[in-house]
Amino acid sequence: QVQLVESGGGLVQAGGSLRLSCLASGTIFSFNPMGWYRQALGKKRELVAFVCSGDSRYVDSVKGRFTISRDNAKKTVYLQMNSLKPEDTAVYYCAAGRLIAGTMISDYWGQGTQVTVSS
Repeated sequence: QVQLVESGGGLVQAGGSLRLSCLASGTIFSFNPMGWYRQALGKKRELVAFVCSGDSRYVDSVKGRFTISRDNAKKTVYLQMNSLKPEDTAVYYCAAGRLIAGTMISDYWGQGTQVTVSS
Protein backbone atom coordinates (compact mmCIF):
# COMPACT_ATOMS: atom_id res chain seq x y z
CA GLN A 1 0.00 0.00 0.00
CA VAL A 2 1.25 3.46 -0.89
CA GLN A 3 0.18 6.67 0.79
CA LEU A 4 0.81 10.08 -0.74
CA VAL A 5 0.86 13.42 1.07
CA GLU A 6 1.02 16.67 -0.87
CA SER A 7 2.18 20.06 0.33
CA GLY A 8 3.03 23.44 -1.12
CA GLY A 9 -0.22 24.75 -2.53
CA GLY A 10 -1.46 28.26 -1.90
CA LEU A 11 -2.42 31.61 -3.37
CA VAL A 12 -0.13 33.36 -5.82
CA GLN A 13 -0.42 36.21 -8.30
CA ALA A 14 -0.30 35.58 -12.01
CA GLY A 15 3.29 35.26 -13.17
CA GLY A 16 4.41 33.89 -9.83
CA SER A 17 5.76 30.50 -8.85
CA LEU A 18 4.90 27.66 -6.51
CA ARG A 19 6.51 24.32 -5.80
CA LEU A 20 4.40 21.32 -4.86
CA SER A 21 5.85 18.34 -3.03
CA CYS A 22 4.50 14.85 -2.60
CA LEU A 23 5.93 12.39 -0.10
CA ALA A 24 5.22 8.72 -0.63
CA SER A 25 5.20 6.05 2.04
CA GLY A 26 5.17 2.34 1.38
CA THR A 27 6.77 0.38 -1.41
CA ILE A 28 7.41 2.36 -4.55
CA PHE A 29 10.09 1.84 -7.16
CA SER A 30 11.71 4.12 -9.71
CA PHE A 31 9.85 2.25 -12.44
CA ASN A 32 6.53 3.21 -10.84
CA PRO A 33 5.43 6.49 -12.37
CA MET A 34 4.58 9.36 -10.08
CA GLY A 35 2.75 12.38 -11.30
CA TRP A 36 0.46 15.32 -10.77
CA TYR A 37 -3.13 15.75 -11.83
CA ARG A 38 -5.32 18.78 -11.42
CA GLN A 39 -9.03 19.41 -11.34
CA ALA A 40 -10.50 22.84 -11.75
CA LEU A 41 -14.00 23.64 -10.55
CA GLY A 42 -16.53 22.15 -12.93
CA LYS A 43 -13.91 20.44 -15.07
CA LYS A 44 -12.57 16.94 -15.46
CA ARG A 45 -9.39 15.87 -13.74
CA GLU A 46 -6.40 16.04 -16.09
CA LEU A 47 -2.90 14.64 -15.93
CA VAL A 48 -0.46 17.55 -15.77
CA ALA A 49 2.85 15.71 -15.68
CA PHE A 50 4.44 12.44 -14.68
CA VAL A 51 7.94 11.07 -14.29
CA CYS A 52 9.10 7.49 -14.57
CA SER A 53 12.63 6.05 -14.75
CA GLY A 54 14.03 9.48 -15.58
CA ASP A 55 11.56 10.24 -18.35
CA SER A 56 8.96 12.97 -17.89
CA ARG A 57 5.84 13.96 -19.80
CA TYR A 58 3.71 17.09 -19.66
CA VAL A 59 0.34 18.24 -20.87
CA ASP A 60 0.80 20.85 -23.60
CA SER A 61 -0.68 23.69 -21.54
CA VAL A 62 2.16 23.58 -18.99
CA LYS A 63 5.16 22.78 -21.19
CA GLY A 64 7.94 25.29 -20.65
CA ARG A 65 6.40 26.52 -17.39
CA PHE A 66 6.18 23.47 -15.12
CA THR A 67 8.96 21.04 -14.24
CA ILE A 68 8.44 17.69 -12.56
CA SER A 69 11.28 16.08 -10.66
CA ARG A 70 11.70 13.13 -8.37
CA ASP A 71 14.02 12.13 -5.56
CA ASN A 72 13.76 8.34 -5.32
CA ALA A 73 15.81 8.16 -2.13
CA LYS A 74 13.34 10.48 -0.43
CA LYS A 75 10.31 8.97 -2.21
CA THR A 76 9.31 12.49 -3.12
CA VAL A 77 8.07 14.03 -6.34
CA TYR A 78 8.01 17.77 -6.97
CA LEU A 79 6.21 20.06 -9.34
CA GLN A 80 7.87 23.41 -9.90
CA MET A 81 5.30 25.76 -11.39
CA ASN A 82 6.52 29.02 -12.92
CA SER A 83 4.76 31.76 -14.87
CA LEU A 84 1.49 30.74 -13.30
CA LYS A 85 -1.76 31.76 -14.96
CA PRO A 86 -5.26 32.10 -13.55
CA GLU A 87 -6.26 29.06 -15.62
CA ASP A 88 -3.80 26.98 -13.57
CA THR A 89 -6.13 27.40 -10.58
CA ALA A 90 -7.21 23.93 -9.46
CA VAL A 91 -6.84 21.27 -6.83
CA TYR A 92 -3.61 19.44 -7.59
CA TYR A 93 -3.38 15.74 -6.79
CA CYS A 94 -0.28 13.59 -6.51
CA ALA A 95 -0.58 10.08 -7.90
CA ALA A 96 1.48 6.93 -8.26
CA GLY A 97 0.87 3.76 -10.19
CA ARG A 98 1.93 1.79 -13.25
CA LEU A 99 3.10 2.56 -16.74
CA ILE A 100 1.30 0.63 -19.47
CA ALA A 101 2.16 1.31 -23.10
CA GLY A 102 3.48 4.73 -22.15
CA THR A 103 0.31 5.66 -20.27
CA MET A 104 0.26 6.30 -16.54
CA ILE A 105 -2.34 4.26 -14.69
CA SER A 106 -2.85 5.80 -11.27
CA ASP A 107 -3.53 3.40 -8.41
CA TYR A 108 -2.77 5.69 -5.47
CA TRP A 109 -3.83 9.26 -4.82
CA GLY A 110 -3.03 12.04 -2.41
CA GLN A 111 -5.68 14.17 -0.75
CA GLY A 112 -5.07 17.17 -3.02
CA THR A 113 -3.73 20.67 -2.48
CA GLN A 114 -5.36 23.88 -3.67
CA VAL A 115 -3.50 26.18 -6.02
CA THR A 116 -5.12 29.54 -6.67
CA VAL A 117 -3.66 32.03 -9.15
CA SER A 118 -5.09 35.54 -8.97
CA SER A 119 -5.11 37.88 -11.95
